[in-house]
Amino acid sequence: METILSVFVPIHKEGHKYVGVFAVVTFLFFLMDLEFLVNVGIILTLWCAYFFRDPDRITPKKEGLIIAPADGVVQSVKDSVPPAELDMGEDVCTRVSIFMNVFDVHVNRVPVDGKVVRQAYTPGKYLNASLEKACEDNERHAILMETTSGNNIAFVQIAGLVARRILCWAEDGKEMKAGTRFGLIRFGSRVDVYLPKGVYSMVSVGQTAIAGETVIANEKGREKNRTGEIR
Repeated sequence: METILSVFVPIHKEGHKYVGVFAVVTFLFFLMDLEFLVNVGIILTLWCAYFFRDPDRITPKKEGLIIAPADGVVQSVKDSVPPAELDMGEDVCTRVSIFMNVFDVHVNRVPVDGKVVRQAYTPGKYLNASLEKACEDNERHAILMETTSGNNIAFVQIAGLVARRILCWAEDGKEMKAGTRFGLIRFGSRVDVYLPKGVYSMVSVGQTAIAGETVIANEKGREKNRTGEIR
């Protein structure tokens, strides 16, 4: 029982209506004695509950640490210009992209202690979020924060091929702690983090990141971007 509860509970409030709809439809199939559809409905209801799971995380507490904002695989670590809509200039910085598939937790978390300076929503396409051009062409919500160290950091929720809804609860001017929940994307997508200039990635392409727990960079550190290999 403990194992089951750890997988399916708690469910984020944004998922309650979806789980409820699947459960009601499944019950109607049961009343109509449609056994096959009942089985399908049960599977979809359980999957929906699993998708919207919202587990607590243990976030490292140390000034300067930058934490993964999303669960998923580190898809790329590369030099890139921050999103134009945030007016951060043309200086190149390190961009860490984390891709979430439909089986990952989709609740997003603030990567660093700081204050929200600016936000920008940009409508767009729904290309596969793993494509490089998704950061420019897809629907997205970008956030600029000033860290407690005085640096600027940007992170961007990007809709994907299946995702059709970006939710963001961050507020301009609000102080936020690393690991705090700030948004959610349905149903498969990507989050990019544009590290402060001169700060480099501590994660490697292909590595699995855990939102609110995995350290992806350190504002106080100066080592170059890390690389890794399969072993």
